[in-house]
Amino acid sequence: MSTLVHTPAGLLRGASTGAVTTFLGIPYGSAERFAAPRPVTRWNGVREALRPGPASPQPAPRLARVVGPASDLRQGEDCLSLNVWTPGGSGLPVLVWLHGGGFTSGSGADAWYDGALLAERGRMVVVTVNYRLGALGYLYLAPEFAPANLGLLDQIAALDWVGENIAAFGGDPDRVTLAGQSAGALSAVALLHHPAGRGLFRQVILQSTPAGVRPYSTGEAAGIGEIFLDTLGLRPDDAEPLRTLPLPDLLAAQAETARRTARPQAVTPPFQLVASGGVPADLTAGVPQDVPMLIGTTRDEGWAFFPGTSGELTERLFRDGSLHIAEQARQAHVYQFDWCPPDSPFGACHCIELPFVFGGLNAWRASPMLAGAEPADLRRLVAQVQPAWASFVHTGSPGWAPFPCLEHITLI
Repeated sequence: MSTLVHTPAGLLRGASTGAVTTFLGIPYGSAERFAAPRPVTRWNGVREALRPGPASPQPAPRLARVVGPASDLRQGEDCLSLNVWTPGGSGLPVLVWLHGGGFTSGSGADAWYDGALLAERGRMVVVTVNYRLGALGYLYLAPEFAPANLGLLDQIAALDWVGENIAAFGGDPDRVTLAGQSAGALSAVALLHHPAGRGLFRQVILQSTPAGVRPYSTGEAAGIGEIFLDTLGLRPDDAEPLRTLPLPDLLAAQAETARRTARPQAVTPPFQLVASGGVPADLTAGVPQDVPMLIGTTRDEGWAFFPGTSGELTERLFRDGSLHIAEQARQAHVYQFDWCPPDSPFGACHCIELPFVFGGLNAWRASPMLAGAEPADLRRLVAQVQPAWASFVHTGSPGWAPFPCLEHITLI
């Protein structure tokens, strides 16, 4: 059954299935290649919101051998769209989700992040966001060529859109929780610092934040940018052809840049946050104290990247920085996700908590990190995890003691 919603941006047609109405592929902005996003222009007539918007152009996800294949979504540079799931009503809290993928892959429209079950069971409005990735979102050459952190600016534009339009879907723009995992969580931390992020959300959920991955300095980022240009036969003082080169050429140059800059036991992608334009060099210091936080890591984060590696990698790249952020907050709840299938070579690895937050287990049926698990155990974990996240969105508490208490999440 279709449903019409009148928003300040225009009239939208979504699809109602059971207790939730879904609106897919809603544009929140537009942008030329290597330019800052512009607010979406109000449209006339009814806009169909029945199909996801294109994902940002990207390579295959590097953790596919752990999490399984991503959804087969179309890709395109006109990717600034979001998706909304609403159970109906008014004054509901809102969860805005920033997907992970190392600033290189992923989409808010992936079936992994289908928000229908979370919206229905948690009585909240769920929003997932597409933003520019890889070189298209995070290439840095010089301020006169393009602003730094275009992908982050996209996220700010999406949050602006939520603030202006989410009431039409039953959401309360003053009760927005910004949530993300991996690169999405690191983006959320950057938005805690960014002047343009202030007032756009009230609290945060930070899942598996790679807090040990510091933003590049402008010099470091420009050096990587020069490598990128070199793969295309361009000079640093002649970057303008990038604006019109065929997309496959840019993606090939991105892959070659990743190959040239790869380092042993490193997870930092070549294109990621840059300490410029409101993003500080140290994201773990000076975070606002008045923002309630739900922060956590998995027990064996590093095993997704390097199976069987020591806990030092997990501590250095994920846990230490996450705990340092929690120490600064006036109100923080911290967890460690400990469960994994028996004898899994991946352990309780990076991404393993995601199926239990969103609850759509069918989307994870081909995930190697869940291989060997009993279906009943997976359902029990959903019944433990999802209500805790929903409780935080509604009340600022997941139902366990605040930090320095550490909640260990496993089957009970």
